[in-house]
Amino acid sequence: MVSALIVSLVLCRKYMPPEFIKYCIISPKNDVFSLGVVMIEIMTAPASYSNYLEVGNVAQLMQQVLTNCTMVEATSNYRSEEIRQLETCIKLAIRCVDSERDNRPSVADILDTLNETETRIPKRQLTDVPLYPATGPKYTMGNTLKTTRDEQDNITNEHQNCSSMAKDNNSNLQQVGDIRETTSSMKEALIIGRTKEKQKILSILSESSTQEITFLPIYGIGGIGKTTMAQLVFNDLQFKEYSRVWTYVSQTFDMKKIGNSIITQLSGNKSEHTDLQMIENSLQKLLSGKRVLIILDDLWERQSSQLKKLEGMLKLGEGGKVVVVVTTREESIAQNIHTDTVEPYKLAPLTDDICWTIIKIKSSFETRAERAQLELIGKEIAKKCGGLALAAQSIGYTLGNMEFDEWVSVNNSEIWDVLATGEYSPDHVHASLQLTYHRMDPYLKLCFAYCATFPKGHWMAIEDLIYQWIALGLVEPSRTFSNIQTG
Repeated sequence: MVSALIVSLVLCRKYMPPEFIKYCIISPKNDVFSLGVVMIEIMTAPASYSNYLEVGNVAQLMQQVLTNCTMVEATSNYRSEEIRQLETCIKLAIRCVDSERDNRPSVADILDTLNETETRIPKRQLTDVPLYPATGPKYTMGNTLKTTRDEQDNITNEHQNCSSMAKDNNSNLQQVGDIRETTSSMKEALIIGRTKEKQKILSILSESSTQEITFLPIYGIGGIGKTTMAQLVFNDLQFKEYSRVWTYVSQTFDMKKIGNSIITQLSGNKSEHTDLQMIENSLQKLLSGKRVLIILDDLWERQSSQLKKLEGMLKLGEGGKVVVVVTTREESIAQNIHTDTVEPYKLAPLTDDICWTIIKIKSSFETRAERAQLELIGKEIAKKCGGLALAAQSIGYTLGNMEFDEWVSVNNSEIWDVLATGEYSPDHVHASLQLTYHRMDPYLKLCFAYCATFPKGHWMAIEDLIYQWIALGLVEPSRTFSNIQTG
């Protein structure tokens, strides 16, 4: 069911304007674009809009529409006017699907054009003009205009309703960006199994205290606990006298964004410099003569030239002490950004016993009456976490509401079969998350499936996403808006 939904949603992308697909920009012109696609499909055929995108020739599309139409009855007194109606509609539709949002007509312009076009012919004289070839389904000019206008009315009403609701809840509007964005806050009161690694890293940084700047990359596969380790370092008393900065880098590497983030946190004032020179000037002042700890979390940039520029930007301060801890998944990135005297630190997987401890905590194991039965199965499941903290946490939450037979089912699940025996890989995380996904309510699965249509890195408002779920019938409005803050 979910696979079918994803296919359907991907097919629906043709109704989405380019600014929505690329940047998730939402405006009334989105609806205008969708209407244009619908109009073209009504007047030609569902495949014709795709053909138009390939050809990009309005005249050719117009000719195709007119060719597909059968001849109007000879008794009609409005034959030329009916053909003109068709031409007007196709031209209007082409304007609606213009790639430039500002070039599309407004809703009012569309309605005025359609109303004016239809009123030129008395309704009793509207002649049935099949728009598809005679062998296809029968569509007529009269019901084409009616369908188009009804569709526009529906879209307009939906947009007005959503706009009204958005205004009412404007104070609660939250922006959602990269769902993986991290902060320095420790969400866990107790971090299990990383005490030795933490002390080792702190010792490395302490030994390099005579250097003006130290870069220490921490690397390892996704879900192994790199961010957690960086948080432990950030919050350790060893750096209590330091000015501390936490910057989430992400897959989109942006020097200016990184620089402005550091400036904002060190100065206490919002920095929005658009010029790199201004950023470097500010950093030079803020870093000179200071002790500063900078965490750059989740670095993906592979180009050595970019990494060298990043290093250079952070070396501008003089007479101070700057410690930069970088987390990344790739060893090659770690090797490109470390200080010569400090080797990158590879974070090792957790032991199976530690994974089992995490699972017990997250599943509230100690409160279970059937602990003796569950423990043997639980330890087997822990081995399948691949030493990854995220996998153990996810499985732990999932097992919390399960009975003994369900624990057995999880342990025997075919999902684990995709794992390479004896190897640590992100597949362990994927498998554990997939098990969690399968335990969700059906409507939640559909909501997650819809999110798969958006590329990584897109920004949207939480409430806009909810409106889209409602429009697709994935959730009921009463359920959603009773708890609008779902973030």
